[in-house]
Amino acid sequence: MLFRLPLFAADATAGVAGPGSGGSSSQVQLARLVRLPNLLIMALCLLLVRACLLLPEAPWRQVLAPGFGLLLLSALSIGAAGYIINDYYDVKIDAINRPGRLVVGRSINRRHAMLAHLVLSGLGVGLGALLSPLLGLVNLGSALLLWGYSARFKRVALVGNVSIATLTAALVLLPELQLHTGRSAVWGYALAAFLLTLVREIVKDVEDMRGDAQHECRTLPLVWGVGRTKWVAGFFLACLALLVAGAVFNALLMSHRYVLGLWLLGLVLVPLLGLAAALRRADQRRHFARLSIWCKAIMLAGVLSMLGLA
Repeated sequence: MLFRLPLFAADATAGVAGPGSGGSSSQVQLARLVRLPNLLIMALCLLLVRACLLLPEAPWRQVLAPGFGLLLLSALSIGAAGYIINDYYDVKIDAINRPGRLVVGRSINRRHAMLAHLVLSGLGVGLGALLSPLLGLVNLGSALLLWGYSARFKRVALVGNVSIATLTAALVLLPELQLHTGRSAVWGYALAAFLLTLVREIVKDVEDMRGDAQHECRTLPLVWGVGRTKWVAGFFLACLALLVAGAVFNALLMSHRYVLGLWLLGLVLVPLLGLAAALRRADQRRHFARLSIWCKAIMLAGVLSMLGLA
């Protein structure tokens, strides 16, 4: 869920929105700032974890209980705040790596962006604490880790990658931390999310080498070189492929969930093998940009596979 707050209004001195572009331009910039498509995928993931993994036989009235609505709102607030603070600290780097998508400092005043980050982070932590002390602590830790990632960790080899992968896994686990069902499937999905996010973050570091190098970042490809970095990404990709292969075996031969097994085989495992082959051949920035998109598509397919457990 997004908030149309005055603090998101475009900076009058930025000079981006022309005559007649007004409100619609501001809404587009806001959606770009908080990564609206990513937030929607986060919401879908939380819903499917709760409905398909944790409460597969429960009526929708129970699945969509008010408590879950608050959990969803808190998680999306933390996520949006994380995207904002990341753009706040990356203005100079993004001006080199992604000049066409620069929002903070161009369309949105940096002070307004910082205020939005603080408001959304506070909202996410407060709602989490309202639900339970554990969720409040998890949300507080997530908010602090996102701040640390944006300010420092992303510039340190592998530390930033692991940070984001951990936050992605924590997102998958949030509904379980609220319900305490003890179902093991959610942990497998959390591990898969961790590994795939780790691969994507490493690939993105290779894609962003030019801007990172000019601002004294020490990301994995800048420290170890592209060749060794590809081997590191390949290792985590192989771990993920083994995990998915085990899930396919279990679904097809052990639990006889044929739809789930075939979905994981055709839309997750086979694309992972294709991703590995493409990673081995990649040697240009545009190749790694495609690999990053490929990772997101596989992640979406993995999220949707939860429907096979309902």
